[in-house]
Amino acid sequence: MKIALVGPAFPYKGGGAQHTTELAHRLAAAGHTVAIESWRAQYPGFLYPGQQTIDEPEGEPFPDTRHDLDWRRPDGWYRTGRALRDYDLVVLAVLSPVQVPSYLGILSGIGRRTPTVALCHNVLPHERKPYDEPLMKALLRRADGVLVHSEQQAGLARGLTSRPVRVAEMPAHLPAAASAEARRDGERRRLLFFGMIRPYKGLDVLLRALAAGTDDVALTVAGEFWGGLDETRALISELGLDERVELKPGYVPAADVPGLFAASDALVLPYRTATASQNVWMAHEYGVPVIATRVGGFGDQVRDGVDGIVCEPDDVGSLTDALKRFYAPGEPERLRSGVRPVDHTPLWNSYIETLTGSKPVRIELADHGNMEGGHNCGGS
Repeated sequence: MKIALVGPAFPYKGGGAQHTTELAHRLAAAGHTVAIESWRAQYPGFLYPGQQTIDEPEGEPFPDTRHDLDWRRPDGWYRTGRALRDYDLVVLAVLSPVQVPSYLGILSGIGRRTPTVALCHNVLPHERKPYDEPLMKALLRRADGVLVHSEQQAGLARGLTSRPVRVAEMPAHLPAAASAEARRDGERRRLLFFGMIRPYKGLDVLLRALAAGTDDVALTVAGEFWGGLDETRALISELGLDERVELKPGYVPAADVPGLFAASDALVLPYRTATASQNVWMAHEYGVPVIATRVGGFGDQVRDGVDGIVCEPDDVGSLTDALKRFYAPGEPERLRSGVRPVDHTPLWNSYIETLTGSKPVRIELADHGNMEGGHNCGGS
């Protein structure tokens, strides 16, 4: 099958770009002919208050990747669509409603003969604007099918379109083995919050729980701050946590990720809401337990009391209790011993079968070194 993926790729950073690239590698390894149509300029800078691109790839770029799309050139959207008419399948990687006008232009160029799938990382944003739903409705009703990563997202999609909606759990795009640095034993009494800092991810809940718990546990917060640092710094000072919270603002390069996990007892995911996320798998790849709220897929990915602890979302008391439970004598070591990296090859096989409607010919793929730095850029 000849398949085109339309979405961000290097030099764009983050989970969306990494997923698109890894999917291209996996599809090619399964016997398909694959190309990526990516961006020269994806959207205006004011729509994304962070670093959009990086200088060094965090995994192996896909060789057949073009960068012709430009948000300033609607004529180019249509031309790209026309160039994709001879493909057997066109997959649009949907990360934000901001992409919809360009995708509608591409779909107009493609016409009706080539099957198209909207691969939605999020059907609707966690923090919505009035135009999000109309834009997504227009896109999903125009595509021939929709692929989402959870049943909850499938419900949202079915509320916007009568097109077929399929569900496939999102596989990881992680390194084959964690760095030796990340496998040190011993309790460090330090927790990690990692990724793009946005309100739905609940950093404020974690800070309040940290202040309410034992006073000898520290926290590292590493990632880009979507709305700036001022509000978080004010809350840290208000709670008297200045000496216990270390802020590392900015995008975290893949080379720096192992050290962050090596210095931490657990990754904390205090999300208020979630769809699909790679962060649990990333932590487990580094041998680190996870403390997460019961949202999205976290309740399935984290085995409560085995390789992490699950608590209730947007609940300071529940998270405080989870932190105390984690730091009970011997618990960090016991939970760490229960962490097992997951073999994601079967999940990728299933994902590709769901996307293409055919069983993979083969999936024997060398590690591309793709690091889940993607959750520096938002994600779920």
